[in-house]
Amino acid sequence: MKAVSKVQELPLPSFYAPANAGMFAYGPNASRLQADAGAWRDSQGLAASATDSFNLHLLLIDVQKDFCFPEGSLYVAGRSGRGAIDDNRRIAEFIYKNLGALTNVTTTLDTHFAYQIFFPSFWVDQDDQPLTAHREITREQIERGQVRPNPAMAKWLCGGNYPWLLKQVKYYCEELERAGKYTLYLWPPHCLLGSDGHALAGVVQEARLFHSFVRGAQSWAEVKGGNPFTENYSVLRPEVLTRHDGQPLAQRNTQFLKTLLTADAVVIAGQAASHCVKSSIDDLLGEILAQDAALARKVYLLTDCMSAVTVPDGKGGLAADFTPQADAALQRFADAGMHLVKSTQPLASWPDLRIA
Repeated sequence: MKAVSKVQELPLPSFYAPANAGMFAYGPNASRLQADAGAWRDSQGLAASATDSFNLHLLLIDVQKDFCFPEGSLYVAGRSGRGAIDDNRRIAEFIYKNLGALTNVTTTLDTHFAYQIFFPSFWVDQDDQPLTAHREITREQIERGQVRPNPAMAKWLCGGNYPWLLKQVKYYCEELERAGKYTLYLWPPHCLLGSDGHALAGVVQEARLFHSFVRGAQSWAEVKGGNPFTENYSVLRPEVLTRHDGQPLAQRNTQFLKTLLTADAVVIAGQAASHCVKSSIDDLLGEILAQDAALARKVYLLTDCMSAVTVPDGKGGLAADFTPQADAALQRFADAGMHLVKSTQPLASWPDLRIA
């Protein structure tokens, strides 16, 4: 079949079922997807991504089961209660409809272990009792002895040098507070490596694999978050890069940053709009402003494919709602030149997008 225009929307494949977006246990059959890809490529007149003259890169941030379903440990429900579920359905449909235009799809994977500085297990109170999630930790609390690192970690974490560990956590909290971004916040254990919750939501995994098999593109993934001493909301860098003694703690993801900045256009979606999505875009924008502010115009944010963190209060209301922070960040990104778009808008109507 003759090749179609890159921006012509394609039909949804017959195997796609929207209801799967709400199923925690759903996972695609990769062998079947690979077998179906050839016939789909031929029927739709699609070419390999390597032949694209315009590199359109879709970045999907942390679309993992712990964030995307009520069964997960940190479900991003948004104010609707169906936030990430509906987001993932729209993400999958966006990929299928624009399979011919998307050159690369990269998914980030928030990846954690049992003891990390943002988990309750890392800390104890003044009575050596474990802490609970959804609370803040400050340097002042550590100084007063109200909280301290769990001594059980010291041997394997820092060779048993507990004074060093105490200095490090004080320094870390001080660095967060000095930067003025936020205070250290304790989350429930989530995205633990090896757990069901670490996996990508099945409907997104299905769509990204089908894109890979149809277009001959690698199923790229960026792993983040394994350092026990620092948060890593952004895919581009951990929150703190140095230790209290001046030695390096972590590094910026310079290679992936280069990948994004050299693409002709970058489309961003995922979870959560108030945290990892926001932090990743913040860091991308910072690099753009340092190089050339005009580069912001090649970034597109799928506002209907991301939701903010909300924390139910158990009484039908919300104990915490980060929607205002997410909305303010999106406005700030738009003011900087990035484009706020919806997944349902045809690519041909997107401003500044010049795909042949």
